[in-house]
Amino acid sequence: MTKNWALVIGINHYEFLEPLKYAKQDAQLMQNFLCNEIGFEQVFLFCDRSPKGLEASTHPYRNNLLQFLQNFFEQPCLEPGDNFWFFFSGHGIERSNQDYIMLCDGNPQDVENTALPVNYMIEKLRSCGAGNIILIFDACRDQNKTFGEKFGRQTQQLAHQNGFISIFACSCDEYSYEIDALQQGVFTYALLEALGNQGQCATLERLNQYLRFRVPQLTHQYKHPRQTPHIVVEPKAKSHLILLPKHATLDDISQLKISAFQAEADKNLELAEQLWMQANIMASTPDIDAIAAMQRVAQLRAEFLYSQTNITLPTSSPEENTRLSLPLPTLEVTNTNNYHKEVNKTTEKLLKRNNISVFNPDFKNNKSNIQDKNLNLCSTLEINYQPLKDLLAASKWKQADRETLTLLLKAADREKEGWLNIQSINQLPCIDLCTIDQLWLKYSNERFGLSVQKGIWESVGAQGDNDYEIWCKFCDHVGWRVNNNWLFYSDLTFTSDAPQGHFPAAGVIHLLTPWRGWAIGSFSCVVGFSALASKMETCD
Repeated sequence: MTKNWALVIGINHYEFLEPLKYAKQDAQLMQNFLCNEIGFEQVFLFCDRSPKGLEASTHPYRNNLLQFLQNFFEQPCLEPGDNFWFFFSGHGIERSNQDYIMLCDGNPQDVENTALPVNYMIEKLRSCGAGNIILIFDACRDQNKTFGEKFGRQTQQLAHQNGFISIFACSCDEYSYEIDALQQGVFTYALLEALGNQGQCATLERLNQYLRFRVPQLTHQYKHPRQTPHIVVEPKAKSHLILLPKHATLDDISQLKISAFQAEADKNLELAEQLWMQANIMASTPDIDAIAAMQRVAQLRAEFLYSQTNITLPTSSPEENTRLSLPLPTLEVTNTNNYHKEVNKTTEKLLKRNNISVFNPDFKNNKSNIQDKNLNLCSTLEINYQPLKDLLAASKWKQADRETLTLLLKAADREKEGWLNIQSINQLPCIDLCTIDQLWLKYSNERFGLSVQKGIWESVGAQGDNDYEIWCKFCDHVGWRVNNNWLFYSDLTFTSDAPQGHFPAAGVIHLLTPWRGWAIGSFSCVVGFSALASKMETCD
């Protein structure tokens, strides 16, 4: 089972530097989130509230951190499939082209002897054994403007060299701010939003999009200079790593597998192994593609090791290597196996990217059914779709829209919560989604429906994770945004000549945020709708 550990540091009070207001609060909230919301097994917290003078004190003095790093990371304690997060909120300083974390007793007049060098910390973290190490720094404070060059440049280089993921609170020419109205640093406030129910950011790519949208929005709202976080990921395939499985869409898992295939093809076996291990962990049942790939990677590693000697390994049978051997420019693949359809979908995407045609007789989207006067109102859960059919037949678009909302909540067993999280979207029964979609298609002459919206979503450039600009373009097309202004629900056009894809509206938007209401301009709608479009893709 994957282990998740973290080291969290937050410092308000310094002996030789200007105090901060909310760094300790940021660290405590991060620790609470990692423990209670994500389920990290170990989170080591060093902050101002920690007791002093104990043998193993967690008060953030330099000697305490040095002792912790030396003792804790003396031997590898984690495995390649495990995760280790490092979070720091406080002051950071650059001196002689080296980055330093300033702890409580850090002296800017004697940085080399009183601060913690980032290169030393990274060296220690590397020895922990975890395959995925994430560094999060909120250290570029505007109070440090007098100290010359800014913290972060060396840290980025070191993270890149060691294959770590690094997340910074602001860009190189900016500073990080604390906001009294939020009682937090603006970066950590947005970070916790992004990882929680509001942002539902499962991957690094989506987290980067959310932070680059939300932090500038908050600094503008509270009249601070612009602050733009950025994430450095190397190699790029790691941007599809899934940070929070509970927020992962089916497309996230598909992209993860495609990245794993690519890493394997590029002979980056260490990365391929990491990605395939996570793909298998994400599966609700053993993932046959991931298991076969991990065996294949192990074989390739063994072959490489033996190639350094004069020993020859037994060759694999052709059948064992057929999953990645695609020698023909054109190949027709027929699959009649209904087992694990998301695996088939991933393979299909990979084949299409390599100009390989795919034929799958089990997944035919035959829209001629919508012309059938006796449309079969199928439901996996025995849901009654007759009221929706009657409302649509009578062109009562607003009532039908509200009924769609009720039906989707019922299909997801989320009536009590009143909204859909990513997990519930992933588990929506395809039969029920198709029934809802075909009803809307039939009675609107194919102007409205989930599949119509999905087609528009793809036409504006949506590809898996999407940014806010894509969402704005989509909403312009379906008429939920007019002249750069978001419409209220009451301003929608509840007639047959509404823009194509205008409905269902409440049945989509109301479901994508924890606050049951019309929050069309929220970034969480981007994430939620992307998840719904991914689900529709697997149901086609």
